[in-house]
Amino acid sequence: MKRAVVSFGVAPWIFMLGILVGGAVTGTAWAYQTHMHNALNALYSAKNQLNMAMSDKAGHRVKAINLVNQAISETQAGIAASAR
Repeated sequence: MKRAVVSFGVAPWIFMLGILVGGAVTGTAWAYQTHMHNALNALYSAKNQLNMAMSDKAGHRVKAINLVNQAISETQAGIAASAR
């Protein structure tokens, strides 16, 4: 039995280490929500633009800001839910 370990050498151990590291990296990549983070960035940009807009919009600007804030909260909750 000892001969079998010696004849294979270090290669199987390197292979197994590669599988473990590759699995960890792949799992992390799948957990990252690219589209959700892109949407969140777009919502922050929209909120910034609405805040810079002139305030006289018959209440529609304020309503839009509130809706964007709700969308930001929901997007953050979605990101957090998938991280569990």
